[in-house]
Amino acid sequence: MSAEREIAVDYLARVEGEGAMYLKLKGDVVEDLKFKIFEPPRFFEAFLVGRRFSEAPDITARICGICPIAYQTSACNAMEHAAGVRITSGLRDLRRLIYCGEWIESHALHVFFLHAPDFLGYESAIAMASDFPERVEAGLRLKKIGNRLMSVLGGREIHPINIRVGGFYRTPTRAELEALVPDLEWALETAADTARWVAGFPFPDFERDYEFVALQHPGEYAIQEGRIGSNRGLDIAVEDWGEHFEESHVAWSNALHARLKTGGSYHVGPLARYALNSDRLTPRASEIAEEAGLGAVCTNPFRSITVRVVEIAFACEEALRLIDGYERPPRPHVEVEPRDSVGFGASEAPRGLLYHRYDIDGEGAIRAAHIVPPTSQNQLSIEDDLRAYVPGRTHLPDHELQWQLEQAIRCYDPCISCATHFLDLTVERG
Repeated sequence: MSAEREIAVDYLARVEGEGAMYLKLKGDVVEDLKFKIFEPPRFFEAFLVGRRFSEAPDITARICGICPIAYQTSACNAMEHAAGVRITSGLRDLRRLIYCGEWIESHALHVFFLHAPDFLGYESAIAMASDFPERVEAGLRLKKIGNRLMSVLGGREIHPINIRVGGFYRTPTRAELEALVPDLEWALETAADTARWVAGFPFPDFERDYEFVALQHPGEYAIQEGRIGSNRGLDIAVEDWGEHFEESHVAWSNALHARLKTGGSYHVGPLARYALNSDRLTPRASEIAEEAGLGAVCTNPFRSITVRVVEIAFACEEALRLIDGYERPPRPHVEVEPRDSVGFGASEAPRGLLYHRYDIDGEGAIRAAHIVPPTSQNQLSIEDDLRAYVPGRTHLPDHELQWQLEQAIRCYDPCISCATHFLDLTVERG
């Protein structure tokens, strides 16, 4: 093995977006490590300025084709907060229901097509399909079920058009929702079977001491609203996010790095949600988590694939509960009148906490917008994981070390385009 080696990979496979990583080693010591996001900035915050407050959900939905509901929900929450309006009862349930659809489709995409191939030694889900056709078919059907739920409530599955500030343009009939029940019942049992499957994957022995940050709600597993909490005692309203977290530019990334104001990284996403809310899982999802051996908290990022399957089960069970109790609201939305104010909103995108802040004037025009996606918040946590993961593995050939580092990054299911994006890997050894 030569004293100095360089590895260059054009793109990290099986993530959304483009980026790179630089690793400099001296023996077993990591001298330098940078997780680089080089995809060009997309300027959504800038071109929201001057638009009406009611346009924010439809505009921000275009940030991501995988999790548009998250952007629409956080935007609606912020605008309703600015106007002093709170969505309750049936409209709130429908907002939660469509979010369940997004969790199902997004987690299914990650579990079956982006991450499972890593543990089974395949370059892609297409290669995996030759030996595991029934698993790939199940993943496709699960994703289709989540998309169908989004279509029924949102008008279409990609960038839905039926969500508005104050609720919806149209609410579904009970018959439309009941037609989804057989598929959701199948999806729940498939999630249980999938959890048993992924729980047997060969996970590295790699535990991390994360500060988990996620929404919390006293009566439910938090999805579309709540207070921001952590496993180290944080308990704040969404509007206080800026008092505890901050963003900064780094030279190697076109995405802002979020960190705790007290210093250091924090972790958002399924592991954080599960750690802070596992006692509020639905009954069947709780059983599935126990059968998979998760316990009340999971700190191994590689086992996040199992937590995502548990959240698929939860979303299916929760959707079935909401459909069973559904009564069509008398009106599809409540009126929201703008006022000169600042509004804050957050929700739990499949990849973690998604924070929005809007400054609007009395006529309803947006003066300023601030959006913090989950992947931006996880960048430092990803770098910290890699720094801890590399020592002890530097003896590996470059191609094997690269594979394991890519797998570690895929634990986060990064949406690099949202963060503006990932992997050209360069390793310098000396």
